[in-house]
Amino acid sequence: MQNPLASDLEHVLDHTRPLWDELRGARLFITGGTGFFGCWLLESFLWANRQLDLKAHVSVLTRRPAAVKLTLPHLMLDPAITLIEGDVRNFGHPKDEYSHIIHAATEASTKLNEENPLLMLDTTVEGTRNTLEFAVQCKAQKLLLTSSGAVYGKQPTEITHIPEDYAGAPNPLLPASAYGEGKRMAEHLCALYANSSLEIKIARCFAFVGPYLPLDVHFAIGNFIRDAMNGVPIVIKGDGTPHRSYLYTADLAIWLWTILLRGESCRPYNVGSEESLSIMQVAERVAKGFKPAAIIERRGNPNSQKPTERYVPSVERAKSELELHQLVDLQSSIQKTVAWTESLG
Repeated sequence: MQNPLASDLEHVLDHTRPLWDELRGARLFITGGTGFFGCWLLESFLWANRQLDLKAHVSVLTRRPAAVKLTLPHLMLDPAITLIEGDVRNFGHPKDEYSHIIHAATEASTKLNEENPLLMLDTTVEGTRNTLEFAVQCKAQKLLLTSSGAVYGKQPTEITHIPEDYAGAPNPLLPASAYGEGKRMAEHLCALYANSSLEIKIARCFAFVGPYLPLDVHFAIGNFIRDAMNGVPIVIKGDGTPHRSYLYTADLAIWLWTILLRGESCRPYNVGSEESLSIMQVAERVAKGFKPAAIIERRGNPNSQKPTERYVPSVERAKSELELHQLVDLQSSIQKTVAWTESLG
């Protein structure tokens, strides 16, 4: 059966083809390999591995290997993948050597951040330190940390697109800052472990849309797509004025592989789209992707005196240094996400 992501995976390969020679015959290790980001990393890796006959192999750390084999059978049956059972905070280090490590394990859960911020912080910090210790032990050459735009804290209203050299930070006295503070500490640990034999790349990721995006958690665009697909009104719980931007997941895969293989060590790169839209505008983009257009219900009332809240990156560094660009526009991203979800039945 043809992979429903075939055109997207070919898109990734078309824009990363010169990079893959470095991974010919390589052994990779991925934490978080069965999450939102991880699925795209595995899909694109396996596609390149087959198309280019790389003869590379990837080991994937997971807490529930049996469940993963049931939910992702088309990935887990590939002989280029080995599942390793363990928790990122304390997994036993395999004796094998790995040349490249991707640390994508993170609890990007608003619910967890609110209900158990200590667990959120511990998972992020201890998980990163354990992975870095393993990178040293297995003599890895390169490690990619998927960090977050949350490291900047609240984006000032006067900054429309936040750059990597912005020195702001989350409020350390707020329990809700556990996720952002954890990612800041994870980056600091990377700086402490990086040396001449271990290059550490940092991707500060913002917001994304595409296949594998959970449609039933805290991601606004995912909730909007779910509502529209279910034929019910798209519900905006707030006033719809905060600004966000969304990068398609196939583009995300291009950016992450490029940063891992070509990025400068300990130099963070923002990853995301610069197309800033209000939550209301995002809902309108989703609504018009359906025939007839979905209805939008906004629960909150906009206040013209309230400063605009933003979570939008500047990606000038990635563009100028790594020649990375948004290639799939938001409307196409929404349509592709809907088509993929429908293909699952």
